[in-house]
Formats: sequence, C-alpha cells, structure tokens
Amino acid sequence: MLRYTLTLGSQEAWLGVAPVLMARLTVEERAALAFMALKSQDRDDATMTAEAALCAGAGQPQAPFFGFMDQAAFWADMADPEELEAYCLASFNAMPRGRQAAFLDHVQGRQAA
Repeated sequence: MLRYTLTLGSQEAWLGVAPVLMARLTVEERAALAFMALKSQDRDDATMTAEAALCAGAGQPQAPFFGFMDQAAFWADMADPEELEAYCLASFNAMPRGRQAAFLDHVQGRQAA
C-alpha cells in the first residue's frame, strides 16, 4: 500500500492509507509507525504534522464515489468524535419528521456499540 501511495503521490491515495492501516495493523504497530515517522522529521515539521493529524479531523464529507453509505462509512472511520456528533445531529435535524422517527426506531432497536 505504501509503495502504491508513494507512486501516486495524490491526496486521494494518501487518504486511502488510514483505513488499510486500521484494518491490517494493530494499535501498537500503528503507534510505532506514527512515532518513527514523526522522529524522522525535524522538530518543527513533526510538530506541524502531529497538530494537523490531531486537530484537523476528517473535514467535511466528500461527494460519494460509489454510494452515500460507502462514503459516509469511509468518512466516519477518519472523523473525530466531535465531528461525528456534529454531523450526526445536523443531519438528524435536517431530516423530515417521518425519517427522524424511522431513524430513531432503527437506532433504538439495537444496543450501542
């Protein structure tokens, strides 16, 4: 995956790395990779990189490529808890009342993860 991403060098390719790393590496392996990547930079660049990774979140959801649910799931995997809550509440509030009721029936019918 890294070779592919480095070859393409695009933002889209780099954004695709996180879900693969999450699926293939343990938390400890991802932490070690992040640590060594930061250690390979000078202090200012490492600080800017860490701040960007920790503070920026996933940003706004992008237009769907395959479907809305696929894109939403992809975005949610990268979003900060605050982003998830904000978009969830705003989306819920924008739904017509009938869809809100159906949504509540759906989420209240199962246990929270």
